Amino acid sequence: HEHHHHHDGECGCGHDHHHHHADEVFTSWGRETIKKYTREGLEKILEALSESDKYGIILRAKGMLPAEDGTWIYFDMVPEETEIREGAPEYTGRLCVIGSKLDEHALEELFGIA
Repeated sequence: HEHHHHHDGECGCGHDHHHHHADEVFTSWGRETIKKYTREGLEKILEALSESDKYGIILRAKGMLPAEDGTWIYFDMVPEETEIREGAPEYTGRLCVIGSKLDEHALEELFGIA
């Protein structure tokens, strides 16, 4: 006879499920900026984002920003992993932070565009 295994609350998609309560609303904060950044400066910003809850609960941050040396910096950050690379020039710098309970004013100050 067949065995049916029922695992309550599990699904087979291979990643951890963090149960978000219904009142946790994810918001995104996005800005365009012509401010120029350095890679080191951006690394410090992203480090602060991922290590502090001062800015909210950050799920992801990404963007493309002009660098002081004329190149463009692309970044993509999720918890535990940050990628920063050089990318194609864009018309204007853009950045986006996704999470919950975001403190928009603190984010503006962190990125220096308040």
